[in-house]
Amino acid sequence: MGSKKKDAVRRDENIERDYYSLNTKAVDDLVSANEENSPPVSARELRKYQSGPKIKMADWVKAILLKCWAGGMLCYFFIWGLSTFTMNQWDHLLILGVALGMVTNLIVNNIFRFIASAPGAYDRWMMFPGKSIGFLPLDILYALLLVFCTVQSYNGVNLLLAGGGEGASPALGVEPILFGVIITLWDLLFLGFKRLGKSILADAKKSAGVPKK
Repeated sequence: MGSKKKDAVRRDENIERDYYSLNTKAVDDLVSANEENSPPVSARELRKYQSGPKIKMADWVKAILLKCWAGGMLCYFFIWGLSTFTMNQWDHLLILGVALGMVTNLIVNNIFRFIASAPGAYDRWMMFPGKSIGFLPLDILYALLLVFCTVQSYNGVNLLLAGGGEGASPALGVEPILFGVIITLWDLLFLGFKRLGKSILADAKKSAGVPKK
Protein backbone atom coordinates (compact mmCIF):
# COMPACT_ATOMS: atom_id res chain seq x y z
CA MET A 1 0.00 0.00 0.00
CA GLY A 2 2.85 2.30 0.92
CA SER A 3 4.68 1.61 -2.37
CA LYS A 4 1.58 2.51 -4.40
CA LYS A 5 1.29 5.80 -2.59
CA LYS A 6 4.97 6.54 -3.23
CA ASP A 7 4.54 5.73 -6.93
CA ALA A 8 1.56 8.10 -7.15
CA VAL A 9 3.56 10.86 -5.46
CA ARG A 10 6.44 10.35 -7.92
CA ARG A 11 4.06 10.52 -10.86
CA ASP A 12 2.59 13.77 -9.56
CA GLU A 13 6.08 15.20 -9.09
CA ASN A 14 7.11 14.16 -12.63
CA ILE A 15 3.98 15.73 -14.12
CA GLU A 16 4.55 18.94 -12.22
CA ARG A 17 8.24 19.02 -13.22
CA ASP A 18 7.37 18.40 -16.90
CA TYR A 19 4.72 21.14 -16.76
CA TYR A 20 7.14 23.76 -15.48
CA SER A 21 9.83 22.55 -17.86
CA LEU A 22 7.42 23.00 -20.79
CA ASN A 23 6.44 26.49 -19.71
CA THR A 24 10.10 27.47 -19.22
CA LYS A 25 10.85 26.37 -22.79
CA ALA A 26 7.90 28.40 -24.09
CA VAL A 27 9.17 31.50 -22.30
CA ASP A 28 12.69 30.97 -23.68
CA ASP A 29 11.30 30.59 -27.20
CA LEU A 30 9.29 33.78 -26.82
CA VAL A 31 12.24 35.80 -25.51
CA SER A 32 14.62 34.60 -28.23
CA ALA A 33 12.10 35.02 -31.10
CA ASN A 34 13.15 37.16 -34.06
CA GLU A 35 12.47 37.43 -37.79
CA GLU A 36 14.93 34.64 -38.62
CA ASN A 37 13.70 31.87 -36.30
CA SER A 38 9.97 32.76 -36.30
CA PRO A 39 7.60 30.91 -38.63
CA PRO A 40 6.09 33.05 -41.41
CA VAL A 41 2.60 34.41 -40.73
CA SER A 42 0.33 35.61 -43.52
CA ALA A 43 -1.03 39.16 -43.58
CA ARG A 44 -4.55 37.72 -43.49
CA GLU A 45 -3.79 35.91 -40.22
CA LEU A 46 -2.26 39.04 -38.67
CA ARG A 47 -5.35 41.12 -39.49
CA LYS A 48 -7.40 38.83 -37.21
CA TYR A 49 -5.56 40.26 -34.20
CA GLN A 50 -5.59 43.91 -35.21
CA SER A 51 -7.74 46.26 -33.18
CA GLY A 52 -10.25 48.65 -34.66
CA PRO A 53 -13.54 48.35 -36.53
CA LYS A 54 -14.13 45.17 -38.49
CA ILE A 55 -15.89 46.90 -41.37
CA LYS A 56 -14.37 45.53 -44.56
CA MET A 57 -13.77 48.04 -47.32
CA ALA A 58 -11.99 47.54 -50.62
CA ASP A 59 -8.67 49.32 -51.10
CA TRP A 60 -9.95 51.35 -54.03
CA VAL A 61 -12.87 52.64 -51.93
CA LYS A 62 -10.50 53.74 -49.15
CA ALA A 63 -8.23 55.41 -51.67
CA ILE A 64 -11.05 57.36 -53.33
CA LEU A 65 -12.59 58.44 -50.03
CA LEU A 66 -9.23 59.63 -48.71
CA LYS A 67 -8.51 61.59 -51.88
CA CYS A 68 -11.98 63.19 -51.81
CA TRP A 69 -11.42 64.12 -48.17
CA ALA A 70 -8.09 65.78 -49.01
CA GLY A 71 -9.66 67.74 -51.86
CA GLY A 72 -12.62 68.80 -49.71
CA MET A 73 -10.34 69.90 -46.89
CA LEU A 74 -8.28 71.92 -49.38
CA CYS A 75 -11.44 73.66 -50.61
CA TYR A 76 -12.69 74.40 -47.09
CA PHE A 77 -9.48 75.93 -45.78
CA PHE A 78 -7.87 77.46 -48.87
CA ILE A 79 -10.85 78.45 -51.05
CA TRP A 80 -13.55 79.26 -48.54
CA GLY A 81 -11.00 80.33 -45.92
CA LEU A 82 -9.18 82.71 -48.28
CA SER A 83 -12.34 84.01 -49.96
CA THR A 84 -12.28 87.15 -47.82
CA PHE A 85 -8.84 88.11 -49.17
CA THR A 86 -8.49 89.79 -52.54
CA MET A 87 -5.75 88.17 -54.58
CA ASN A 88 -4.82 87.36 -58.13
CA GLN A 89 -6.39 84.16 -59.49
CA TRP A 90 -3.02 82.67 -60.41
CA ASP A 91 -1.62 83.40 -56.95
CA HIS A 92 -4.64 81.66 -55.48
CA LEU A 93 -4.07 78.62 -57.74
CA LEU A 94 -0.41 78.54 -56.70
CA ILE A 95 -1.36 78.51 -53.01
CA LEU A 96 -3.90 75.73 -53.64
CA GLY A 97 -1.39 73.63 -55.57
CA VAL A 98 1.36 73.97 -52.97
CA ALA A 99 -1.07 73.14 -50.15
CA LEU A 100 -2.47 70.09 -51.94
CA GLY A 101 1.02 68.84 -52.84
CA MET A 102 2.16 69.08 -49.22
CA VAL A 103 -1.00 67.40 -47.92
CA THR A 104 -0.59 64.62 -50.48
CA ASN A 105 3.08 63.99 -49.75
CA LEU A 106 3.07 64.40 -45.97
CA ILE A 107 -0.40 63.15 -44.98
CA VAL A 108 -2.30 61.21 -47.65
CA ASN A 109 0.59 59.07 -48.89
CA ASN A 110 1.67 58.25 -45.34
CA ILE A 111 -1.88 57.22 -44.46
CA PHE A 112 -1.85 54.92 -47.50
CA ARG A 113 1.37 53.30 -46.26
CA PHE A 114 0.00 52.95 -42.73
CA ILE A 115 -3.25 51.21 -43.71
CA ALA A 116 -1.65 48.99 -46.38
CA SER A 117 -1.98 45.27 -45.62
CA ALA A 118 1.37 44.69 -47.38
CA PRO A 119 4.22 47.01 -48.41
CA GLY A 120 3.36 48.79 -51.65
CA ALA A 121 -0.32 47.78 -51.60
CA TYR A 122 -1.43 51.38 -52.23
CA ASP A 123 1.38 52.45 -54.57
CA ARG A 124 -0.97 52.30 -57.53
CA TRP A 125 -3.03 55.10 -55.96
CA MET A 126 -0.05 57.45 -55.62
CA MET A 127 1.46 59.31 -58.57
CA PHE A 128 4.84 59.38 -56.82
CA PRO A 129 4.93 56.58 -54.22
CA GLY A 130 8.52 57.19 -53.10
CA LYS A 131 9.05 57.91 -49.40
CA SER A 132 11.87 60.42 -49.85
CA ILE A 133 11.16 64.09 -49.12
CA GLY A 134 12.68 64.69 -52.56
CA PHE A 135 9.35 63.70 -54.07
CA LEU A 136 7.63 66.69 -52.44
CA PRO A 137 8.37 69.08 -55.35
CA LEU A 138 6.98 66.52 -57.80
CA ASP A 139 3.82 66.15 -55.72
CA ILE A 140 3.43 69.94 -55.68
CA LEU A 141 3.82 70.19 -59.46
CA TYR A 142 1.30 67.39 -59.93
CA ALA A 143 -1.09 69.07 -57.48
CA LEU A 144 -0.83 72.32 -59.47
CA LEU A 145 -1.92 70.39 -62.56
CA LEU A 146 -4.88 68.87 -60.68
CA VAL A 147 -5.98 72.24 -59.32
CA PHE A 148 -5.73 73.84 -62.76
CA CYS A 149 -7.80 71.06 -64.36
CA THR A 150 -10.39 71.28 -61.58
CA VAL A 151 -10.77 75.06 -61.92
CA GLN A 152 -11.09 74.73 -65.69
CA SER A 153 -13.78 72.09 -65.16
CA TYR A 154 -15.79 74.57 -63.08
CA ASN A 155 -15.27 77.27 -65.68
CA GLY A 156 -16.34 74.96 -68.52
CA VAL A 157 -19.47 73.74 -66.75
CA ASN A 158 -20.52 77.26 -65.77
CA LEU A 159 -19.94 78.47 -69.31
CA LEU A 160 -22.17 75.73 -70.68
CA LEU A 161 -24.89 76.33 -68.08
CA ALA A 162 -24.81 80.06 -68.76
CA GLY A 163 -25.41 79.39 -72.46
CA GLY A 164 -22.12 80.94 -73.49
CA GLY A 165 -22.96 84.32 -72.01
CA GLU A 166 -20.18 86.21 -70.25
CA GLY A 167 -20.61 88.15 -67.05
CA ALA A 168 -23.37 85.92 -65.72
CA SER A 169 -23.13 84.64 -62.16
CA PRO A 170 -21.75 81.08 -61.97
CA ALA A 171 -24.45 78.42 -61.88
CA LEU A 172 -22.13 75.88 -60.26
CA GLY A 173 -20.59 77.17 -57.06
CA VAL A 174 -17.45 75.86 -55.40
CA GLU A 175 -18.02 73.78 -52.25
CA PRO A 176 -15.88 71.12 -50.55
CA ILE A 177 -17.72 67.90 -51.51
CA LEU A 178 -18.03 68.56 -55.24
CA PHE A 179 -14.56 70.08 -55.39
CA GLY A 180 -13.12 66.96 -53.73
CA VAL A 181 -14.98 64.71 -56.17
CA ILE A 182 -13.86 66.62 -59.28
CA ILE A 183 -10.20 66.83 -58.25
CA THR A 184 -10.26 63.13 -57.38
CA LEU A 185 -11.69 62.26 -60.79
CA TRP A 186 -8.85 64.14 -62.48
CA ASP A 187 -6.37 62.37 -60.20
CA LEU A 188 -7.81 58.95 -61.10
CA LEU A 189 -7.67 59.86 -64.79
CA PHE A 190 -3.97 60.73 -64.66
CA LEU A 191 -3.23 57.65 -62.54
CA GLY A 192 -4.96 55.59 -65.21
CA PHE A 193 -2.75 57.19 -67.87
CA LYS A 194 0.30 56.37 -65.74
CA ARG A 195 -0.65 52.70 -65.41
CA LEU A 196 -1.46 52.52 -69.13
CA GLY A 197 1.91 54.04 -70.00
CA LYS A 198 3.75 51.59 -67.74
CA SER A 199 1.85 48.68 -69.27
CA ILE A 200 2.69 49.81 -72.82
CA LEU A 201 6.35 50.29 -71.86
CA ALA A 202 6.49 46.84 -70.22
CA ASP A 203 4.97 45.22 -73.33
CA ALA A 204 7.45 47.06 -75.55
CA LYS A 205 10.40 45.86 -73.44
CA LYS A 206 9.03 42.33 -73.49
CA SER A 207 8.71 42.41 -77.28
CA ALA A 208 12.25 43.76 -77.57
CA GLY A 209 13.58 41.01 -75.32
CA VAL A 210 14.80 43.37 -72.61
CA PRO A 211 15.29 41.37 -69.37
CA LYS A 212 13.38 42.43 -66.27
CA LYS A 213 15.37 44.07 -63.50
